[in-house]
Amino acid sequence: MKQALTLPRLKAMKNQNKPIAMVTAYDYPSAMLAEEAGVDIILVGDSLGNVVLGYHTTVPVTLEDMIYHTRAVVRGAPGTMIVADMPFATYRLGPEATLRNAARLMQEGGAHAVKLEGGAELADEIRILTQAGIPVLGHIGLTPQSVHQIGGYRVQGKTGEEAEKMLQDAKALEQAGAFGVVLELVTEELSAAVSRSLSIPTIGIGAGRGCDGQVLVFHDLLRYGSGIRDKRFVKSYANIGDTIRDAIADYVNDVKTKAFPEEKHGFPLEDKNIAMPAKMYGGGEGK
Repeated sequence: MKQALTLPRLKAMKNQNKPIAMVTAYDYPSAMLAEEAGVDIILVGDSLGNVVLGYHTTVPVTLEDMIYHTRAVVRGAPGTMIVADMPFATYRLGPEATLRNAARLMQEGGAHAVKLEGGAELADEIRILTQAGIPVLGHIGLTPQSVHQIGGYRVQGKTGEEAEKMLQDAKALEQAGAFGVVLELVTEELSAAVSRSLSIPTIGIGAGRGCDGQVLVFHDLLRYGSGIRDKRFVKSYANIGDTIRDAIADYVNDVKTKAFPEEKHGFPLEDKNIAMPAKMYGGGEGK
């Protein structure tokens, strides 16, 4: 069986300039397919709020939601490193609460690591987690849990002030013990500069070509769903949504026209001499 990527091997991939492939997954079959496809890391993202649970943002996602979905992903991909998002308001609560919530994702969910959104302000909490044996993946740039504060989904790092802060945040996360950093919707030049400045890997999403790895949302990559919006930073490799919709429509039509089921889909009696009660065919007493 495939062996899950370890943190030393992950860091070696950066040093050896071997790109890291990460994808999100939220359930057993998706995780199984991702592992069979050879991904290095699966992220159980709180993006499940948008693509699985139907929320407009990630904010409503609960810790129980994340534990439930992480557990399913771990069963589907036992040979892959699984990182689980800590959802909104489960950290930044002080070391004790943050540690307790992260521990639940590890113990109950089975995750190998957790991901937190934020910069230098999280250094103390990350330090506590890593000292307790919980690996942490950082996340800076666009942080979806803060979308209301940021003012929408917009590219980060366009000004010198933003760029300097992001560099400082990335270094603070590294010094606190994070094993890697996700850079989301960050200018390509800044992402490359951040990647060069760190000894830990960077994973980009909408952050250009200079990162050590890339991550895409499962449903964007496959156009799995209805009304998938085109995004500049996404490359879709299939249109599974249309395939599924068309297949279900064909099934509905076959049922309505009685084209399904056919004789071959049924199970006949082996003993043809057995007589069926007349009432099974609409007859019987009183008719």
